Amino acid sequence: MYRWEITRAALAQRVFAIVRSPSYDQAAETTDTLLSAGIASLEISLTTPFALELVSTLRRETDVNDAVIGAGTVLDAAAAGRAIEAGARFLVSPNLNAEVIQTGHRYGIPVFPGVSTPTEMVRALELGADALKLFPASGHQPSWIKDVRAALPQAPLLPTGGVTVENAPDWIAAGAVACGMGSALAAGDRDEVAKRVADLLARLGEV
Repeated sequence: MYRWEITRAALAQRVFAIVRSPSYDQAAETTDTLLSAGIASLEISLTTPFALELVSTLRRETDVNDAVIGAGTVLDAAAAGRAIEAGARFLVSPNLNAEVIQTGHRYGIPVFPGVSTPTEMVRALELGADALKLFPASGHQPSWIKDVRAALPQAPLLPTGGVTVENAPDWIAAGAVACGMGSALAAGDRDEVAKRVADLLARLGEV
């Protein structure tokens, strides 16, 4: 798949789940719960122990057409290279690092770097970023995206950090391409997560 095709698939549901856990086993359980609930795009944070092993396992065991597995908290080119070797299909960073973007693109992998200001957004676009992770979103209101996109309508923004099931539709309505969600999406047992995911996808579908 081309980078643009991976990007489209990763953001098609307008939400991607972020898995960040204190142990491999917990992360594996969380990913299984989210996939079973219908989430089609997962970012495995490299702060999770043995995160790259989990990425590799998910790539082997998950149909490529059913789920898009990426790596998050990718801070430098070395981490980007390891994530790509493990099978990550997209890379997400909390910061803007030109070498991460270059490494991803060298191997046809889309990169979503972290930005928090219009200046960083423009710089990320100049570097070829495939989408822009607005982080942390908790420092802004959805209306802020609407204001920014009035001047930068070409900026594909992904608010992450503080996004909830309740306010995710507001971010999308304001112009966000998709939202990244962690514990706000994955907390609770399988039934709770399934109900929450179904509710969120239905609400996003109405925006």
